[in-house]
Amino acid sequence: MRGCLALLTLLMAATIASCARERDSRQVVTFWVMGYEGEVVAKLLPEFERRNPDIKVDLQLLPWLSAHEKLLTAFAGNALPDVCPLGNTWIPEFAALGALEPLDDEIAATSNFDAGDFFPGVWDSGVVDGRVYAVPWYVETRLPFYRTDMLQKAGIHQPPKSWDEWRTAMAAVKREVGPDNYAILMPLNEFEPLLSLAIQQPEPLLRDDGRYGNFRSAGFKQSLGFYKEMFDKRWAPLATSTQISNVWDEFGKGFFSFYISGPWNIAKFKERLPQSQQDDWMTMPLPGPDGPGASLANGTSFVVFRDSPRKAAAWRLISYLSSPQVQAQFHALTGDLPPRRSPWTTPALAEDPYAKAFREQLERAVPTPKVPEWERIATEMRLVGELVANGRIDVDEAATELDRRTDLILEKRRWMLDQAEHKGAAP
Repeated sequence: MRGCLALLTLLMAATIASCARERDSRQVVTFWVMGYEGEVVAKLLPEFERRNPDIKVDLQLLPWLSAHEKLLTAFAGNALPDVCPLGNTWIPEFAALGALEPLDDEIAATSNFDAGDFFPGVWDSGVVDGRVYAVPWYVETRLPFYRTDMLQKAGIHQPPKSWDEWRTAMAAVKREVGPDNYAILMPLNEFEPLLSLAIQQPEPLLRDDGRYGNFRSAGFKQSLGFYKEMFDKRWAPLATSTQISNVWDEFGKGFFSFYISGPWNIAKFKERLPQSQQDDWMTMPLPGPDGPGASLANGTSFVVFRDSPRKAAAWRLISYLSSPQVQAQFHALTGDLPPRRSPWTTPALAEDPYAKAFREQLERAVPTPKVPEWERIATEMRLVGELVANGRIDVDEAATELDRRTDLILEKRRWMLDQAEHKGAAP
């Protein structure tokens, strides 16, 4: 008996060792993901591993607040993962560092990968200097949520499509709600409301290949003037989001009737507003100066890091998670918006009245300027915009000051670009 037990033990040990060797033979793709999406994507990976039995995905979750610093530290220490979804505004920075692998060849070689199915502006957020460095995973764009009942009471029967129509609507709402309530909330501690107006213009926000600010352009001054008008005419309160106790409750109470926000608030308004008010709100595309306007192509996109020894396996993971079926499944789990058109034909999106405006808006989504310094410039835009809203400087002074601050931020970029051009021109 003891001999049989010993033999059985040896056989079990051999079997376990054999299984371990099989597991060890798989390629291990390291995959860093930030935020709640990391918890959700874990549910999609078993099917990928079933379809790709030679690959194991090592998923690591990162908090958004420390993700940027952790990625830069990993870059400095040659410890980046194989694949990661980057915030779209981070892509130019990591491309400039030489940390990203261009994906053009993989895209061209993948027969069932349809780049044309992606919304153009969203796709363009991953293109730097003509090379594709990132594939969109989910997209965040912003547009107005509005109180349909308040607009009806104010005599506005259609959501505004142009700035003049929006002015008329905000003025009418303000007359209806009185001195203690407002037409729109434009939080002074956020740069997105002003940026959402600024990108409506044909002029770029930066000029000369991102060397200088272009805020003294006629278009930006027009946007800044419209922004200032909202506060001057008391259509918007001089308040930050932290001064609003609860944006959903205040929206329901009628403290404001327009609120520019992202798709995550569809679920929040459904959850936080009482059932009696569920027919009193809707979403609409952003108005532009002369008609339907543009909006931001924010969100995150997949990248493969240049030093990865498993680039082919990393691309297979990106291709799987970017497929229309998986994108539709990911939306069902998170509510995040798909960056390509085909998942929008599924009933969950096609039949959602609140998502309709986002679908329309994504056709006119545009990326922010593709310079590593953009987030610092956006912060200065917020600070200068706050000065304008409070009447401390006028539009011309603000445009000049914003150009001055931007040019200082871009000083190193100008030097680096000039050096690169000088070397390129050398015999």
